[in-house]
Amino acid sequence: MSLPESAPEAIAPETVTAPATPDASDGSRGVLAALLAYTLWGFLPLLFRQVEAAGSVLIVAERTVWSLILLAVILAFSGGFGEVRTLFSDRNRALGTLLSAVLLAGNWLIYVWAVETGQVLEASFGYFINPLVNVLMGMILLGERQNRLQTISILIAVIAIGIQAVGLGKIPFVALSLALSFGFYGYFRKTAKLGPASGLFAETAMLTPVAVGFILYGLVTSGPGVHADPYLLTLLVLTGPATAIPLLLFAFAVRRLRLTTIGMFQYIAPSIQFLVAIYLFGEHLNGLRLVSFGLIWVSLLVFSYDSFKRRKRAAMV
Repeated sequence: MSLPESAPEAIAPETVTAPATPDASDGSRGVLAALLAYTLWGFLPLLFRQVEAAGSVLIVAERTVWSLILLAVILAFSGGFGEVRTLFSDRNRALGTLLSAVLLAGNWLIYVWAVETGQVLEASFGYFINPLVNVLMGMILLGERQNRLQTISILIAVIAIGIQAVGLGKIPFVALSLALSFGFYGYFRKTAKLGPASGLFAETAMLTPVAVGFILYGLVTSGPGVHADPYLLTLLVLTGPATAIPLLLFAFAVRRLRLTTIGMFQYIAPSIQFLVAIYLFGEHLNGLRLVSFGLIWVSLLVFSYDSFKRRKRAAMV
């Protein structure tokens, strides 16, 4: 997914600052924006399935270039280029952004490849476990201590991953790769301290030379290929808006809603992907894999309940 997106506990890494307290009308618009963002992310596999003839690497390259173009237009109107220039003048922040860009590209590539090869169920599982992976990363990388409910939710998730492996007959590499790459992406993304649009612009700008080089190499060695098909070319162009628009909607929502409210939306996208995989793509869900999804949902309920309790307690202090 693109997601670029996400705070450690959410589907999009841009939630790095708490939103201002919203009024009623702002709150309603924020809810609508969040619903739209997560719904668009959930249906993203449908777009990637339509352009699978291009191949996962070319899709990611095109997605990178068209995202950059759209974001450049947005920043030109919003005056966000100053933020980007400040980033590139700071070597440490630029390096952190480069690392996040590489992780983002890897996450996109794995996800598009998963759609292309009929593994959307496993991909949705990866995004379900992503919040718990972030908690685990906080324990290992930042020395954070977890309370009893968080520990229980992580243990349930570990059991669910084990059952998923048995159900698949192999380690769920797609799910783990998506969750880990997205988790580390959020970790490095925070160091840049950029807004959603300017941050994604900086990342795609770093990736664009490689993306353009790959596209040109394909054109020179293999001819126009999918670029000669107006329908496929149009869909490839749309991968740019499909990446940027949900992110901007998410940024709009997070400034108008409490983080607790945002957290309740974060499971919409993988839930939609789960349903798309079964009912539209015809992927098989055997008994063991269903049990693993059931356990991960229990784990997330425990995790969400604990997050709600802690935030409610903090608001009362």
